[in-house]
Amino acid sequence: MNIEGKKVLVTGANGYIGHNVVKYLLDNNAIVIAADINNNNIDERAIFKKINIFEDNVNYYEQLGEPDICLHMAWRDGFKHNSMNHIKDLYGHYNFLSNLAENGISQIAVMGTMHEVGFFEGKIDENTPTNPLSLYGIAKNSLRQMMELKQKELGFNLQWLRCFYIYGDDLNNNSIFTKIIQAEKEGKETFPFTTGETKYDFIHVNDLARQISSVISQDQVNGIINCCSGQPVALKDKVESFLDEHNFKIKLDYGVFPERPYDSKIIYGDNTKINTIMNIVNNNTNQYNTNRVKSR
Repeated sequence: MNIEGKKVLVTGANGYIGHNVVKYLLDNNAIVIAADINNNNIDERAIFKKINIFEDNVNYYEQLGEPDICLHMAWRDGFKHNSMNHIKDLYGHYNFLSNLAENGISQIAVMGTMHEVGFFEGKIDENTPTNPLSLYGIAKNSLRQMMELKQKELGFNLQWLRCFYIYGDDLNNNSIFTKIIQAEKEGKETFPFTTGETKYDFIHVNDLARQISSVISQDQVNGIINCCSGQPVALKDKVESFLDEHNFKIKLDYGVFPERPYDSKIIYGDNTKINTIMNIVNNNTNQYNTNRVKSR
């Protein structure tokens, strides 16, 4: 991976996805500036910065060590899709990222979500129209549009990482898998469930960390980039497989909850751009290793 020696600012570095990405970047010899309000999950090799990114009149670029790249993953209430904090915080996110761009950063990557699209059946690519149906989706979609305008004004590289259904490291997130683990530990015999027929694009958090790190290690492919597997899988199949894998005794009680109104029957990402990026990164890594051998 061609990110060795680059200074990467990671906001939300202590979070579920963030701390996995930080480790992956450090393992590939990046200099990581990890920004968050806590650091209990952050790799000790990172440079930790405790900071409030919503302050005004601050030169964040200078204060955070003049990073080469910003990976912005900080977000409050990500698992509460209709929290008012998504709307309240929107200007703060935009102000922070604009501040970095205006003061000299050349590459910004921001964590997006499939919920920007809203109700849609089928494969999502960067040209799929968006019509978000939750405050979370509305805020993310609005931030993307605002940053696209800022990018046209200032000319920095903008990468919008549209992530899909993330699982793995299940003790540190708030997914359905986490809730099932908790119910199993409590000795419950059944777990209330939907029909489970909805098909999602599942991606393991370790694979997501690798994809995100690969995206920001290059600047040839920009814009909206799906971080995904590209494969739709029924929720019930994924959860039943999870139960078998962990030898859990708990059973799913199908049909207790209705499907959410903003979830389609099938939604998954077009992985063309991320596959292109992974090929670029692999080629760059191979060339880098070849050059190192020749220089010895």
